[in-house]
Amino acid sequence: MRPIPMILAIAIALFASAGVLAWPQTRGAAGTNGPVGETLEALQRLVMDFGGTEPAFNNAFWDNHAPGIYVEARTGEPLFVSSDKFDSGSGWPSFTRPVNPDSVTLRTDRTHGMVRTEVRSAQGGAHLGHVFNDGPRARGGQRWCINSCALRFIPRAEMAAAGYGQYIPLVDAGS
Repeated sequence: MRPIPMILAIAIALFASAGVLAWPQTRGAAGTNGPVGETLEALQRLVMDFGGTEPAFNNAFWDNHAPGIYVEARTGEPLFVSSDKFDSGSGWPSFTRPVNPDSVTLRTDRTHGMVRTEVRSAQGGAHLGHVFNDGPRARGGQRWCINSCALRFIPRAEMAAAGYGQYIPLVDAGS
């Protein structure tokens, strides 16, 4: 096979397989099983266990502006507060910092021909996303780009009842 057609065939195969690896995130009603719930679980496994990435602009929290706290989807570990969230234009929820530096661990990620800093949850060890140095300069300059499916959002009105009351002043700081 000549080099150009082989490269073209590989490129087509990669683009065709991208749809298999990036399932759209959909949420079923609480307590439901079946294709919708299974799709979210499969996406969470892909992202949290295997370092995958959910589709940009097609995830639960990229445009969520409600006050509250974002916790790790499996462990409930507090990770980010809404007052540190900003619109990065990337299509994923972006934050200027974690709620506590000890709630995350950082690793060098050399996949996909890039060198990036991977963000993992400290308690669960799950892949969350990446941190970049292109965030708002006035707020520290970092962009914590996190996959929605690795998070669970607790609205401010429910934080105390859910056991996150100590973080309410951090959420209110941005109001």
